[in-house]
Amino acid sequence: MTADALAAWRHVRNQIDWASAASETPAPVAAAVDGLATWCDEGGRHSNPARRDQLLAAVTQSRADASRKRPLTFVLLAEWQRLVLGTPEVPFRQGDAFAKGGRERYALTPHTQRDFEHCLRESADPRVPLASRAARSYLDVAFFHPFPDGNGRLAMLTLAYVLELEGVRLDQVGPLQITRYADDAAGAADLAALVSVLIRSTHRRATQARP
Repeated sequence: MTADALAAWRHVRNQIDWASAASETPAPVAAAVDGLATWCDEGGRHSNPARRDQLLAAVTQSRADASRKRPLTFVLLAEWQRLVLGTPEVPFRQGDAFAKGGRERYALTPHTQRDFEHCLRESADPRVPLASRAARSYLDVAFFHPFPDGNGRLAMLTLAYVLELEGVRLDQVGPLQITRYADDAAGAADLAALVSVLIRSTHRRATQARP
């Protein structure tokens, strides 16, 4: 049987020094271009307009939730995922999940959902820089793989939500979309550093665009 990639991620997650993986970044940051909306539009403009509209609806809802400072929980993610998938019910997965053509297996135990909830709560840890918290939450969704479908889209929504809670929007999110592996500690730390670069570059471009 394929090794448990979720167990590998949890080991990696605990080994990374998230407090130093990314530097502190400015906040709030009002992007001159809405990178998340652009990502939604480009992903579905030609291939699947309905999928685009569903994802944009989830973005709108997530931003309304951020304005109310709702904590990041499984219940909140499920509300967005119903919009992403256009379905009325999205329970936590009921068995092992697979990705990358079956090369990664995310095992299900009686404690998986509880452990996922615990990780989500850490997105609010003020001791960890914002970029690291956002990157870590993205990877938590990717590797806990809470739903049978749509976890990649949900991971991006989750990263954006952690930033949105602090008033930060990115003007581009495409660079975040490269294949990630559960056992890649260096790649996880690099994602945190990349988020910090994107925050700073968004801030710089927005500042330069002001009259």
